[in-house]
Amino acid sequence: MKTKDWFTDWFNTSYYHILYKERNDSEAQLFMKNITDLLRLDTATHILDLPCGKGRHAVFLNSLGYTVTGKDLSENSIEAAKPFENETLNFKVHDMRQPLSKTYDAIFNLFTSFGYFEADIEDLLILENIKKGLKKDGFFVFDFLNARLVKENLVSNEIKIVEGIHFNITREITQDFIVKNISFFANGKQHAYTERVKYLDEEKMSYYLNKVGFKIVHTFGDYHLNPFQPAHSNRLILVAK
Repeated sequence: MKTKDWFTDWFNTSYYHILYKERNDSEAQLFMKNITDLLRLDTATHILDLPCGKGRHAVFLNSLGYTVTGKDLSENSIEAAKPFENETLNFKVHDMRQPLSKTYDAIFNLFTSFGYFEADIEDLLILENIKKGLKKDGFFVFDFLNARLVKENLVSNEIKIVEGIHFNITREITQDFIVKNISFFANGKQHAYTERVKYLDEEKMSYYLNKVGFKIVHTFGDYHLNPFQPAHSNRLILVAK
C-alpha cells in the first residue's frame, strides 16, 4: 500500500535518481557561489540545506569552507549523502513539517523543494519552522520555479529515455497544483508516480513569507542573480530575513 504523501514514495525510489541524474551541477554550484558572495557569508557560517536530496548543494557549500547540515525526509537520499560527511558536513533524516532542534546562520530551500502539500497551513508551518530555526539576522534563501513561465510553456507530453528506461511524462496544472505524472516499465513491472507542486507565484510566496514574519530583502530570476521578470525568468529566488 502506498503512503499518503507522493514524495515519500517517489523520492525514496532509485528511479527518481535515474530520471534526474543529469541535473546541472555547474549551474547549482554557480548559484551557491553567487548567493554566498552576495550575502557575504563568512566561513564561520553554519548553513542548513533543507531538504538536501543526495547532498549536491550541501557538499559544494562545504567545499567553499562552510559548516553545513543537510536534512531530508528521504532515507535513501540521506544514505547516498552520508559518505560525503566530514567534521563540518553532516546529513540527517528530517521532515520539514517538524520543528528544527537547533538554529542556523542561514537556511537554504533549493531547487523547488516546497509547496508539496494541499493545505496552505502546512506550507506556512514549514516556513514557521524555518524562521524559528534561524539565528538573529540569519538568511532564508528560497529557490523555486517561476510558476507563470511553467504555465505558459507547459509540455503536456514527453518521453525521456534514461538508462534504457522509457519514462512517459504528462504535465498539467489543476486545482492550483503543477502536476507531473510519470509512468514507466522497469524490472518486469509497470510503475507510476506523481509529482505535485503548488502553483506559487511571486505574489503568493510573498504573502506566505510576510504571513510568518519574514521580510524579503532580495528577489532574483536566475542563478546569475539577475532581476526577477515574471514573463521571462527561469526561477523565483527570494532572500528573506
